[in-house]
Amino acid sequence: MSEEKPRRSDDEVVATFRKAKSRAKCSDELQMRVEKVCQAEQTVEFSFVGKEQWTNPMGTVQGGFMAAMLDDAMSVTGVVGANFTKVMPTLEFKVSFLRPAPPGAFRVVGRWVRLGKSIGFMEAELFDAADNLVAKSSGTVTPRPIPGRE
Repeated sequence: MSEEKPRRSDDEVVATFRKAKSRAKCSDELQMRVEKVCQAEQTVEFSFVGKEQWTNPMGTVQGGFMAAMLDDAMSVTGVVGANFTKVMPTLEFKVSFLRPAPPGAFRVVGRWVRLGKSIGFMEAELFDAADNLVAKSSGTVTPRPIPGRE
């Protein structure tokens, strides 16, 4: 019988991400930052920055960049849900765009709905600087061992 790794506190999880020496280049491009974790509610809150150069002719952030924020948030939320023992490559995800959003600050709340041994289900909501719900996503991930820690 294997023993489960002890869980970090919510504040320790935030600190782990804040002091990370390396992270995905896409997360850096999106200026992703973990702001808050609530493992009891299975959520992780993030901030992102939508850049001016990502806008479409209407002056709003192009949907692909918002989808990338949601996808990044769901993946990292799954890592937290798996207690830092797995990475969460996306198998598929769906995005519903609810309203246009100007460049600037964004907030995403990711939620792990279910994490099994071979499949997981995630959700995320994207809010603009005025706290308007801009987009929602749901996705399927496949938990995999962290490279180098198998």
